[in-house]
Amino acid sequence: MSAFNDIGGTDPPRVQPLPEDWTRCLAVVAHPDDIEYGTASAVARWTAQGKQVGYLLATRGEAGIDGLHPDRAAPLREAEERAGAREVGVSDVEFLGHRDGVVEYGIGLRRDIVRAIRRFRPEVMVSGAHTIRMIGGLVNQADHRAVGLAALDAARDAGNRWIFPELADEGLEPWSGVRFVAYAGPERPTHGVDVTGEPLERGIASLAAHAEYTKGLGAEAGNFDPRPFLTWVARSSGPALGVEAAVLFDVHQLAPEGPPPWV
Repeated sequence: MSAFNDIGGTDPPRVQPLPEDWTRCLAVVAHPDDIEYGTASAVARWTAQGKQVGYLLATRGEAGIDGLHPDRAAPLREAEERAGAREVGVSDVEFLGHRDGVVEYGIGLRRDIVRAIRRFRPEVMVSGAHTIRMIGGLVNQADHRAVGLAALDAARDAGNRWIFPELADEGLEPWSGVRFVAYAGPERPTHGVDVTGEPLERGIASLAAHAEYTKGLGAEAGNFDPRPFLTWVARSSGPALGVEAAVLFDVHQLAPEGPPPWV
């Protein structure tokens, strides 16, 4: 059975539109190019609406190109990430400097993400799937799992002044304004974003900015071309939302929408 054989399918819509009644979003991922494999198309839609989106990357992606030493790969991949971000209207890009390939879930990673949350003060966050299996049933990568879970925990940590109280010395007050964390590439999506037309085109341009990285994937990637790949994934996902092209997410709610049901 082929992976990706049932991303969206042709059944009636089965996911909800992702809420867009917010103004600030922080995307937290492990590597340069993680956002560009789909999420960037949603980011393009949001920035066109006037929303502010920031990128936070745990690593500089230095272990991502087999034929290039990490000392050379890191600045190249950082530059490609900034270029890809500009294609979808994002100028705020931060790298935490954790070591690519061996990112550890733990206090240090959570603190670094909390620091960024308190500085950026997002209402929503997006990340990549932190489950063992991801889209199409594929096995997820270790850094993705560590960073995705740390992002969820940090979203809650950020509002508690007694977790990482040392951040107050940096002038960073608690921020409990994150409503939900949305995970791209999940095995079982709950929500989707319509990226038909211009958002998808800008998302393709964003991934195309990672030219040296995609070239370094080697022959096994079949001379990877972002356009057919992202177009196929978005159009395969569209029916789940009842649109032509979509990016699908698994949403984890941190704060209730509206009054509690028991009130």
